[in-house]
Amino acid sequence: MPAMITQDIFPSRAAFAGFALAGVLASSVAAAAAPALRTAQVQYREVDQTYAAEGVVEAVKQSTVAAQIPGRVVAVNFDVGDRVKKGQVIVRIDPTEVNQAYAASQAQIAQAEATLRNAKAQFERTQMLVKQKFMSPAALDKAQADFHAAEAQLAAAKAGGGQAAATRAYATVTAPYSGVVSARLVELGEMAVPGKPLMTGFDPSDLRVTASVPQSELDAVRKRTGASVEFPALNKRVQAVRVSILPAADAQTHTTQVRLDLPPGVEGLYPGMFARAYFAVGKVKKLLIPAAAVAKRSEVTGAYVVGGNGEIRFRQLRVGEAAGGDEVEVLAGLASGEKVALDPVAALEALKRGGK
Repeated sequence: MPAMITQDIFPSRAAFAGFALAGVLASSVAAAAAPALRTAQVQYREVDQTYAAEGVVEAVKQSTVAAQIPGRVVAVNFDVGDRVKKGQVIVRIDPTEVNQAYAASQAQIAQAEATLRNAKAQFERTQMLVKQKFMSPAALDKAQADFHAAEAQLAAAKAGGGQAAATRAYATVTAPYSGVVSARLVELGEMAVPGKPLMTGFDPSDLRVTASVPQSELDAVRKRTGASVEFPALNKRVQAVRVSILPAADAQTHTTQVRLDLPPGVEGLYPGMFARAYFAVGKVKKLLIPAAAVAKRSEVTGAYVVGGNGEIRFRQLRVGEAAGGDEVEVLAGLASGEKVALDPVAALEALKRGGK
């Protein structure tokens, strides 16, 4: 009986070998299923030393179109956010009054032309009669004066006609360049008067950032022309095409405006958006890690450190400013030579499986 109990309770050596083999196979399958973590080494590198200044996005082409004639607004073809091509009609003003003025100017031109024809014929007849001694030279002088006066009257009438034609064209308000409507300042049916703003627009393909820089930093900014611009709302950082320092200073803040021209094609930008400009003022060595390795847990910033034996630990970090757009400076929490996981999500899953 005891032998039977021992045989039932304790497995044989063959069973132990089978269990061990099954465990090895299971661990091998799990190891094969879990992909190796991609890591990057923490190291010191020489990067640009930058000076940061807050700025704002501006449009190089931004204008407000205003009415040039009085009249009631009869059409508003675009609204805020609409894209407009150069030459498209954006607002129409009732042209009744200017059309009447144009018609009157055309009538004055016709009258002046008839007067000129009559004065010319009279002048030619008088010349013939004076040659034949039938009229005095004084009559010829008067006929010549009348002819020249008729010429001047026609020229004045044509000038008035051109002015009336230009005024009539002001009833149709067109876009001066292609862009985006940023403000609509008139409603259908309102009365327009000369100088009344109608619409404001800007060209999104030509933008810049203006930042205020203290005078103490201007010399370093002037010597090094490299600069980049960060847009926190878009999580983007782009290199400035050109840096221009305006030759004027604010008397109250003692700062000077610096303009940074942006490359075309940056999506999501519009005038008034907050930006942060980084001016390269020298070189410095910084401890850097890839920006992709930084993980955020609520209000904690850190990275997954991978040890030499494959052990994974989450370590809290204190990071500085971005360097080059794809790397971040580490102020505290890491040492040179350590390795961090490039994929925090995969590192977290590996940590849950056992830290390997």
